[in-house]
Amino acid sequence: MNRAWTEFLMRLDDALDEAGELNRRRALRPLGRLPGGRVSLGDGRVLIDVSSNDYLGLALHPKVRLRAAEYAEQLGGGAPASRLVSGTLPEHLEVEQRLAAFKRTEAALLFASGWQANASVLPALIELMAGPVKVFADRLNHASLHAGLAQAGQRQIRFRHNDLDHLERQLQAAENHGRTRLIVTESVFSMDGDRADLEGLLQLANRYDTLLYIDEAHATGVLGPGGAGLAAALPKGAPAIVMGTLGKALGGFGAYVAGPRTLTDALVQRCGGFIYSTAPPPAVLGALDAALDLVPGMDAERERLLAAAARVRAAAEARDFATFGSTTQITPVGLGEETRALDAMKTLEDAGLLAVAIRPPTVPEGASRLRISLSAAHDDQAIDRLVEAIGAIR
Repeated sequence: MNRAWTEFLMRLDDALDEAGELNRRRALRPLGRLPGGRVSLGDGRVLIDVSSNDYLGLALHPKVRLRAAEYAEQLGGGAPASRLVSGTLPEHLEVEQRLAAFKRTEAALLFASGWQANASVLPALIELMAGPVKVFADRLNHASLHAGLAQAGQRQIRFRHNDLDHLERQLQAAENHGRTRLIVTESVFSMDGDRADLEGLLQLANRYDTLLYIDEAHATGVLGPGGAGLAAALPKGAPAIVMGTLGKALGGFGAYVAGPRTLTDALVQRCGGFIYSTAPPPAVLGALDAALDLVPGMDAERERLLAAAARVRAAAEARDFATFGSTTQITPVGLGEETRALDAMKTLEDAGLLAVAIRPPTVPEGASRLRISLSAAHDDQAIDRLVEAIGAIR
């Protein structure tokens, strides 16, 4: 018997036991997708899903499903190679052009996932800066942003969450000496549901000769002009590199980087996450093509979604639960310790609602919560039930 293998498996068991003792062990739970923002469980129960990122209900939209099927039927189930070998279809370029127009940028480039984009684009950009770089990052940035900067071997100067005064003091204190400076932020923060002050960040970027890298994963489709994201409202020519995902409000899969053509052309040359990955399959392109038809005209759905989220926040705040400054479709209900979050999850499930408990290390110690994220697919009755269930949390 291989002793090293046996000892390794024992260490894994110990790690799993420790996670269980801390109420942090996670498990995969298969769910069936149903219309109306609902899911079915293996025991036959049907729950209203208030934990998904399908913010506009497009994942099951007939037009998105049909276009994905048509692309797969015509072009195949998968891509044959990476984009730079023989994997680029005309449809890749066409959809990227449409995506750039939606984002109000000159060009866009598709990636396999948001994590892959952040984890590979940031190192490529820092390498392309060809010299010393100083990075200023919001403390509550998504883990993929931290991973990308770590992959680049880049020390972060972290500023307090959404505290532009603190960021400015750091910019003033950090000696420049010809270094390129980069501010990294989300536009909508995935766990707190609050927004970055992009206009204020742009003012600082211009004042201190700094670039911006903006993760629009949770804003794309929901916020900004025509659902194009908060960064789309920045002036043309702003020093901003924008990325986002296609698997949330756009109802599909994958991610993108948008900006000047020079930027995307340079990433094609130097970004390993793009160069060495198989191209997105045709069905993904079809789903995105349909979503780009639909999203600009969904102002009524966006308005209803944000109004529903405001109701949920008010219900949580009436019980003195922290909502962490949320102003978007993401409404965290702060509960503190892991056991309280798990108990609240059970309370909502008993009321017919799926609201998953988020625990450390995804959120800080003592900040466990229900992360409630709504969808335009939820009707008024679903929101009524959710508001009532929040009132029943102990």
